[in-house]
Amino acid sequence: MKLADHLNHEQRKYMEKLRERNKPPSKKKRKGKVKEEKVNWHDIMGTNRDTFKRVGGRLRRK
Repeated sequence: MKLADHLNHEQRKYMEKLRERNKPPSKKKRKGKVKEEKVNWHDIMGTNRDTFKRVGGRLRRK
């Protein structure tokens, strides 16, 4: 059984009001511009990092 089956009519109305108030605004109703996230994928994946190689017991940058 669902929770709504155990509530009386007044409690159901109150719960519906709470649900409507807590809903996030839809995309159409949002005011202003939506910021697009700019991600530098090369930094995240580590392709721009220095690579090192062991040469003669010490590390050298490649």
